[in-house]
Amino acid sequence: MLTRLLQDEYGVDDVEIGPHTTFNRDLELESIDLVTLAGMLQERYGERINFAEFLAGMEFDEIIELTVGRLVEYVVTGLKAAEAS
Repeated sequence: MLTRLLQDEYGVDDVEIGPHTTFNRDLELESIDLVTLAGMLQERYGERINFAEFLAGMEFDEIIELTVGRLVEYVVTGLKAAEAS
């Protein structure tokens, strides 16, 4: 889902996206793109996934180095927690 979203929305077809792919350095997404991504995640998963809250808990350097794998891990953990509730 995330890979398809990135390819469709941002045209990153020429970049191989994997767990170590960074949003900033590899995909060249800017902060406004992360806001857009947050909205898309909210639309897809509702309140179960709060990307803005996830980012708020990070230092600036962590946000700059955020990887696809770390975001996927957060989404999976959030969805499992929501199912367990």
